[in-house]
Amino acid sequence: MAMTLITTNTSSGAASSSFTSSIDSTYKLYIFKFIDINPATNNEHLEFQVNATDGADYNDSAITSTYFYAYNTEDGSSTTFSYVTGRDQAQGTAFQKIAGDIGNGSDESAAGTLWLFNPSNTTYVKHFYSRINVYTSTHSVDTFVGGYINDTTAIDDIQFKMNSGNFDGTIKMYGVG
Repeated sequence: MAMTLITTNTSSGAASSSFTSSIDSTYKLYIFKFIDINPATNNEHLEFQVNATDGADYNDSAITSTYFYAYNTEDGSSTTFSYVTGRDQAQGTAFQKIAGDIGNGSDESAAGTLWLFNPSNTTYVKHFYSRINVYTSTHSVDTFVGGYINDTTAIDDIQFKMNSGNFDGTIKMYGVG
């Protein structure tokens, strides 16, 4: 299956990055690529939330998710594999964290992918998962998040933002099918 680049959002000091068009029945899989996501404030979290068709804001769709990560320091002195209960949701309508503790230094950033399955379907919930690597000044964190958006209404918007403050970076949206 071929990936088709639909659009690219490049942000500089932006509060959020929204994709408000082209999420429709053309593709059953949408892939978002995060490139050099760098927050203005140190140790922030990259998050997303969706809008159902004709939704007014990004807090209508309940999400159930799980969040875990693998961690390794540069010198190999500390490693961890951990489930993080404070970053998942159980039918929550908040923005879903998909990468945490992103450093704001010039050599720190996040990069990775989020997959959103069949967002225009009006029969089933919408599944998603992400894998994002974060580098901070002393360690690398590989973050895994998966779950579903408990909404049988078509999803046509998605927004990414930091949990606090602005960010720089590029997000590309692809359709697969």
